[in-house]
Amino acid sequence: MANLEINFAGIKAPNPFWLASGPPTNSGYQIMKAFDQGWGGAVWKTLGVPVVNVSSRYGGMNHRGTRVVGFNNIELITDRRLCDNLREMEEVKKHFPNHAVIASLMVQTKKEWQQIVSDVQNAGADGIELNFGCPHGMCERGMGSVVGQEPEVLETITRWVMEVAKIPVVVKLTPNISDITKPAQAARRAGANAISLINTIQSLIGVDIDNFVTYPVVENHSTNGGYCGPAVKPIALNMVKNCAQHPLVRLPISGIGGVENWRDAVEFILLGASSVQICTAVMHYGFGIIRDLTSGLGQYMDSHGFSTIDQFVGKALPNVKTWEELNLNYSIKATIDSKKCIGCQLCYIACEDGAHQAIELNDDKNDRIPRINEENCVGCNLCSLICPVENCITMIRKDDGKQSQSWKQRTEANHVPTTFNDELAGGLSHSVPDPMEALKK
Repeated sequence: MANLEINFAGIKAPNPFWLASGPPTNSGYQIMKAFDQGWGGAVWKTLGVPVVNVSSRYGGMNHRGTRVVGFNNIELITDRRLCDNLREMEEVKKHFPNHAVIASLMVQTKKEWQQIVSDVQNAGADGIELNFGCPHGMCERGMGSVVGQEPEVLETITRWVMEVAKIPVVVKLTPNISDITKPAQAARRAGANAISLINTIQSLIGVDIDNFVTYPVVENHSTNGGYCGPAVKPIALNMVKNCAQHPLVRLPISGIGGVENWRDAVEFILLGASSVQICTAVMHYGFGIIRDLTSGLGQYMDSHGFSTIDQFVGKALPNVKTWEELNLNYSIKATIDSKKCIGCQLCYIACEDGAHQAIELNDDKNDRIPRINEENCVGCNLCSLICPVENCITMIRKDDGKQSQSWKQRTEANHVPTTFNDELAGGLSHSVPDPMEALKK
């Protein structure tokens, strides 16, 4: 039977699902409601000197009928007094002593940092998250992502905190940087107990093309905000992987970014996260999603023989290689199941115009089922991804699996293209139509 309990860098929780710092954790009322429904922890909306927010604050990225695949916000840290937040934090811990309450913090001076750390510790917080990731508003005041983009500054402030912290400290990293492992290493050097990532991505969600203003609109103006939601998950997964694999980071990771269901959470865990934080999905669907998250994760663990979360943290990492280590001899080709094909011919269009002209149409116009030209098929997967029918197009392995050779190995053997017109070029392995053929179609 799966045990979902975790001990994240010394912070214990009944399950790995935590509310990320944001609108859903703005008050003790919301957090108590979430805990009552089954959430394992919550990172309180960032505390600091209260702000005054604007209206409106959110913008959504819709795609082909799906609402809010991406989400943009220009809301800042808490606009509530510190004393009110601390009083409510005490109340939450009194009623839910076994749930994780993490205080997200963002201030400026050493004195402010050390004072607010003392305050949240006295209020009963189980951990502290340092918000070095907010990409709008606060960074213009010298906080948030401005700190996260400067490893030396991040290290200095984290050291200030570690001087007085008596509970675990988590450093929240910004994705608005070329190499996220550098601030992660700085957090490790400063003595932080863990890291969390990613925070939101600096973005403009769209433009009102009639009134010439970006969203969300504040009177007749707007500004860049933080991008989050399902659309950012691939970026978050890659950055979590980068930190989990780096030998100079080696810190527990709380994964954030686009988690909407239990499968998303499993992906983060397999790439090195030992807890996951969720915000946008709760803003979209409410606290009730926790039931599917916990039941789905438990069933997954049971089906794979995992009794604890720790048993599969980072289990996918050994299979994530650099490109030069991949097997160049691995060969797959597409195949079309004629019984499932609906004759939409989207695969033909995609391959003909966007890939390698490896799908052909029948001369008989009444037969709309395409066929694969295996000689030209490079196994790129495009057709199987485009196809609207599940498992209609599948990729079948064609090599014998006995010979593996990587680009790195070929380079070491001096068997790679070295000139512009080298005969070792990979494109010589399949035919390409004469350019004039394009005008005859």
